[in-house]
Formats: sequence, structure tokens, C-alpha cells
Amino acid sequence: MKLQNYVRGEWIEGSGPGDALVDPVTGEELARASTQGIDVAAALDFARSKGQDALGKLTYEQRAELLGKMAEVLAANRAEYFRISQLNSGATEADASFDVDGGVYTMKYYSKVGRSLGAGKRLKEGAQVPLSKTGVFAGQHFLMPVRGAAVFINAFNFPAWGFCEKAAAALLSGVPVVVKPATSTAWLTQKMVADIVDAGILPTGAISILCGSARELLDEVREEDVISFTGSAQNAGRIRSHANVLKRSVRVNSEADSINSTLLGPDAAPGSDVFNLFVREVIREMTLKAGQKCTAIRRVLVPRSNFAAVSEAIAAKLGEVKVGNPRNKEVKMGPVVNKTQQASCFEGLKKLKEECSVVFGGSESFQPIDADPAKSAFVQPTLLACEDGASAKYVHDVEVFGPASTLVAYDDLNDAVDIARRGLGSLVASVFSSDPAFLRDLVLGIGDLHGRVMVVDPSVGKEHTGHGNVMPSCLHGGPGRAGGGEELAGLRALLFYHRRFVVQGPPSLLEALSQESVDASLLYA
Repeated sequence: MKLQNYVRGEWIEGSGPGDALVDPVTGEELARASTQGIDVAAALDFARSKGQDALGKLTYEQRAELLGKMAEVLAANRAEYFRISQLNSGATEADASFDVDGGVYTMKYYSKVGRSLGAGKRLKEGAQVPLSKTGVFAGQHFLMPVRGAAVFINAFNFPAWGFCEKAAAALLSGVPVVVKPATSTAWLTQKMVADIVDAGILPTGAISILCGSARELLDEVREEDVISFTGSAQNAGRIRSHANVLKRSVRVNSEADSINSTLLGPDAAPGSDVFNLFVREVIREMTLKAGQKCTAIRRVLVPRSNFAAVSEAIAAKLGEVKVGNPRNKEVKMGPVVNKTQQASCFEGLKKLKEECSVVFGGSESFQPIDADPAKSAFVQPTLLACEDGASAKYVHDVEVFGPASTLVAYDDLNDAVDIARRGLGSLVASVFSSDPAFLRDLVLGIGDLHGRVMVVDPSVGKEHTGHGNVMPSCLHGGPGRAGGGEELAGLRALLFYHRRFVVQGPPSLLEALSQESVDASLLYA
């Protein structure tokens, strides 16, 4: 099977052998993907013209209705998406739900909140600004949807959610999308797009997908386009520094590497509710999707006085996790996505072991349940320990994108803040404590270098949404190493797909332009 590309309103198979998509449990080839022979420039032009023209005629409310219909189609095909996730990503049912159900929920969320924007086609920001003594000349700020295409270059770990969360905000803004999923797991994204196309929901040109190499995609983007990238910091840098992207000042949103932290307060004694919630969250983040989440916990910061207790508690729980073929109902954690990713994890673990001891796991000869280690891509859940976080290097710099976390001891609040900040910018940090003063000072100490800080005290209990769970109503992104971008945050995500400009002229003209505009303050409601 070769995955087809959908461009210029038609399905086209790329030429040449393409790249293989495999089952990470058996090593079996499942499909191939190729963009060879696809006219990328023509595909973008078609989206900018046909797609943009059709979406631009619709109001925000009408586009929200389209999102709702898309969500219904995706929800109806949930079982097939789970099947593909298991085959192509080695996903357990919980893994597939996190990706697929999370994506559908996000689409539904934007459909619901998008209706609040009503019959407008653009946004008006603030009141008129007088620019003359007599009032015959004034200014009005507007936010206009970009007239280009939204180009998505997505990561392998969330082929469903990554597509849905970006497409929801772009299409609601009236901007056509061109999706380039990571080749290794492109099957699921391609199937979702195919189901949407078959349902005839979107106007022609509103959605396109390229399955395979991006090839000359960045050579063809223009100043009216936007790029949203999820992946490694290295690739993010390549996109930002691409000659054509620089020349045309193309807007880029990036979500990149993130050495996320969770932190246990010094007041949380072993056996306490907060202590147990903390251990539970570390286990979940290490094993869900085999740790292949940009928001997963990489550093576990604990008071030096409780270092041994935390080590023992996490190791004991990891020993209960059954790792292997997700077709086995007893299995709770599957493989990483392929042999390449497995090798990357092993290489990262080797570096971490140079300055850390191994508390649990770490064996390359690990025997998974119902799988051949020689053919599969499993990485044993691995907990490492670093008692000198101040002098460590790799702990704060190397992200093992798999089921691995490192315990790091801290001595006091200032030490904890310094260690957390060594991540040089993260998507998320979580803090577990019952001490209001400690929580306040810790949040203020790290907030500027984190996109999200989750705080759990006894009043929160098990009702929190999770360290690694991204909610569409809240900001997703992070500074520095994490990419410097922002996604989601409710309707505020639409800002990336709009351009701000001011019109200066007679108030009567400004009033006329405002008639099809929606108050931009709704984005912050």
C-alpha cells in the first residue's frame, strides 16, 4: 500500500519507492509514502486561491459548524484510527485514546467556542483612535485572517491530535491547511484527512496533505503563509533559518525539544496524599505513549531528604508495568515508534549514564511480552538518579524521547528553582506540595521559562488534568529550547492565523469596515 497525497482537490500517488512505514512490534512493513512528482508549488497556490476564497466567504460561525461536522466524522471512525495507531505506532488503547480522542475533543472544543464569534469575517481591536483635532481623521486596528496557507509540519508521536489541534484553529480563522505529517506515522493522519474529504465537509482547497518528504515545501512558502512546526529543536532551527523563510519573513510557530520537570515539595512526606499523587504522575508520564510526548516528565526534582524514598516508590511501581505487544490485553506500555527512535533512546541513555546511576531498567536486552527484541522497537522504562544536579550537564540537555526520567536531588527552594531553569525553556513543569508559600515562590521563580506550570495540592487531588495533558482552553508552548511558540489557549490561538493592521481614514469608512468585524476582546474572554 502506498499512501496517496491530496493536493489540488485530487488524490495523487507519489512516484518512486518512497519511505516505509512499519509495525514497531513486528518490524513488518505496513505502507510506503512518497511526495516524489508532486508539484508542491501548485498545491500551495491551489490552497491559497481556491481554498482561501471559499473559506473567506464564510463567517466564523459557519466555519465553526464545519469543525463540528469534521469532529462527528472523526468520532464515527474512532475504531479504525485505534487499529491504525496500534499497527503503526505500537499504541496501547490508552495511548490511542490520548491521541485520537484528544484530537477529536479539541476539534469539538473549537467548534463550540468558535460559534461565539458569530457572523463576523475579521476582528476589530479596540475603539477608534482620534488622529485629528476635529475628529474627521481616525484610526482603527483590525485583525485580518492571513490570505495564504497554513503549512503544518508535524511530529510522529501525535498523528491525530497534532493534526486536529492545528487544523481547528486555522480553519476557524478561514485559512486553508496543508498538512505534512511525519512520514513514519503518516498513515493515521492520511486516513483522517481522507475521511474528511470523502464526507464532503470542506470546500475544495481547504485541506491538503503531503505524505512523505517535505522536499521543496519551504522553498515555495510566501509572506502570506504561516508555518507551524512540531519536532526537534535542530529541525526547528533549520526551518527558521531557511533562506526563503528568512527572505519572505514567513511567520513560524515552533514546538521543539523540552526537558520538562516535575517537583515534589519538601513538605510532602512519604506516604502522604501529595507524595502518592506525585509518584502516580511520574509513572503515567513515563509509560503513556512509551514516554513519547513533548510534555513528558524528563527530570524528577525531589528534596534530598526524600530522595531514597521517592526512588524506591517509583521503582516499585515501574516494576509492575507490563511492557510488550499492545495486542496483549495485559500490556500497559508498548514500543517506541521504530528502530531509529529506539537507537536514539539508547544513545541518549548512554550519555545520561555517564553522570547518573540507574535505579530501574536501562537494559538494551530487555525482553518485552509477546515480541521479538530483534525485530521490535522496545525501550525498557528507565529511572536514573542524579544527586548533584548543579554540576550535571546531560541531565539538563539530553532529551531521551522515550520512557526515561531522571531523579534530581535539590536542597532548598533556590536550588530547586535553579535546577528547573537549567532546562533553558520548557513546555511544562508540575509542582506537588501542600505549602502555599513554597508553591507561590516556586511558580514565580520558574514561570518565565515555562509555558505552563501545573500545581497540585490536597484540594486538587486526582481531579487535575495531568502534567502531560494539553488542554485546548489553555496555552500550549514554551520559551527557549521549547521553541518559543504558542498554540491553543482557546480562541487566542487564532491570533497566529491573523495579521494585525490599522486603517487610518474618515470615521465613516472605519464604521463601514467594522460592520463585518467581531470584537477581538472575545479572544480573551
